[in-house]
Amino acid sequence: MPIQESLYPSIDENIALIKRLFPGDSTIKFRKFQHPSVKSFSGCLIHIEGMVSTETLSNFIIRPILSFQTSKESDDIPFMQQLMDGIIEVSELSLSDDMNVILNELLSGNTVLLLQGHDQALIVGTRGWQTRAVSEPGTEKSVIGPREGFTESLIINLSLIRRRVRSQNLKFEFLEIGKTTNTSVCLCYVEDVVSKKILHQLIKRLERLEIDALLDSGQLQELIRDHTLTPFETVGNTERPDALAGKILEGRIAVLVDGSPFVLTVPFLFVEYFQVSEDYYSNYFFGSFNRMIRFLGEFLAVSVPAIYVSLVTYNQEMMPTPLLLSISAARQSVPLPTVAECFVMLVVFEILREAGTRIPNSIGQAVSIVGALVLGQAAVDARVVSAPMVIVVGITGITTLLNVKMKAASISTRFMLLVLSSFMGLYGYLFGMIGLVIHLMSLRSFGVSYMLTVGSFKESDIRDTVIRLPWWGEKVGAPLAQAKQRIRKVMR
Repeated sequence: MPIQESLYPSIDENIALIKRLFPGDSTIKFRKFQHPSVKSFSGCLIHIEGMVSTETLSNFIIRPILSFQTSKESDDIPFMQQLMDGIIEVSELSLSDDMNVILNELLSGNTVLLLQGHDQALIVGTRGWQTRAVSEPGTEKSVIGPREGFTESLIINLSLIRRRVRSQNLKFEFLEIGKTTNTSVCLCYVEDVVSKKILHQLIKRLERLEIDALLDSGQLQELIRDHTLTPFETVGNTERPDALAGKILEGRIAVLVDGSPFVLTVPFLFVEYFQVSEDYYSNYFFGSFNRMIRFLGEFLAVSVPAIYVSLVTYNQEMMPTPLLLSISAARQSVPLPTVAECFVMLVVFEILREAGTRIPNSIGQAVSIVGALVLGQAAVDARVVSAPMVIVVGITGITTLLNVKMKAASISTRFMLLVLSSFMGLYGYLFGMIGLVIHLMSLRSFGVSYMLTVGSFKESDIRDTVIRLPWWGEKVGAPLAQAKQRIRKVMR
């Protein structure tokens, strides 16, 4: 809520005003001082405990103020101006008489200096709270390539980007979102590559947001997306600075949220689910092979249960006779129908996966072993489920983990195809796949087709989809120009 009151010339009145705004808050510290030789030079430093650098506060603010000596030449210069010109040894200084600005700077970790007889406050940059060190991201590990990941500090994240894109065309635009939290949000892009139409559309969506608190980029990811009723993400995210640098060099826009290590990227295309940084650092044969494995893995993750149920329940004539007899023998004495058995096993697998994710690392591995080996073997021996079903669910689970970012979409699509297959067999599976393709073709990300370049036979469109071309086969500057041209062509 905006504060209408302004500063008073009296320090005591200003201190009383701030105490009224923070009643009973013992973390707000007031440090009054009186210059030993200049009796008219008195003031107060106000900061929040734990958010400022105590070394900066003591050595570069308090000590210079109390030790400086006045001269006849400086008698006509106001004390506030003397502080800014040559006493305080901090680079970030500004004056303000707006109480809303002063409170925002105070809550951001800066120090407010008040002088007796002045109705303006000197804001000194003293941010110094503890932050997590730069480390390898946990969700996007890579064998080859940089090991740095974004942290919760916005300033550190911006520096990680600047180290990789040292260009004057790299631009940052800052906004504040959240009526209560006033969270800093930064838009990052390369000016001569980005689509201005997409940039203006993104800024417009962010400015329209009316929320009380913004705590993580995941909230923005849901609020600014184009389609709300789809499990597929139309806004990307990454923890890797090198991956983000590559995306913004292709014309995408990054959205960084203070307090979140996940950086959003727009527009986001379907093919980006299967692209990882390691593909571009390893041999192009191996990188292309791994990418094809991910495509195949995603197909198996959503299709294996539905195809198995279809073949066993409705379309037995399509299986080889020895395989059909083997599955039939394994299913003897199993009480549940194939469809119910598949549903139960998939739900149990998701329970074990979620448990392994949430419990402490020290016992997470033990739970995985118990769930995968002990429970699975015991269920087969007790004839609760059949051995082929354990194999089907195991293949489904392993292939799902090939692409963790598609977890939500994979689970939703898998159950949808399974339901259709349980009613119509392979026809239901085929109808479901056709509907899935139509759904994906209808999606857009900030005006850009979600399946852009999919189905095209142009060399410029397929050079970085299923197969990664070698670097020596790429024309210098071509990917950037083509990315910009494709996006702008769609946005017309």
